[in-house]
Amino acid sequence: MNPIRTIRRLASTLAGLAAATLAVIAAAPAALARPVPPPDLRPAEIVPAPAIHTVVIGGMPGWQITLIAAGAAALAAVLALLLARAWAARRHALAPSA
Repeated sequence: MNPIRTIRRLASTLAGLAAATLAVIAAAPAALARPVPPPDLRPAEIVPAPAIHTVVIGGMPGWQITLIAAGAAALAAVLALLLARAWAARRHALAPSA
């Protein structure tokens, strides 16, 4: 195997991991944020927020979600197969005889 390809794959893997790490670091402050009480209240006067109960009246059943995910996976597999075959046919084209 060509060493340049190995280095390129390693570099792209490291770049992907670095991008994922930066995304996690950028999202962490928002995920860990909590409201700060106003400065004029003493700790004994702070009342916790009431619990909010959501009512779900509708939505999509689980079997439909599963069916959509399976269809998307099958479509991606077919497209990947067609792309791979087209790429292989173009790459291994025979040179015309003289």
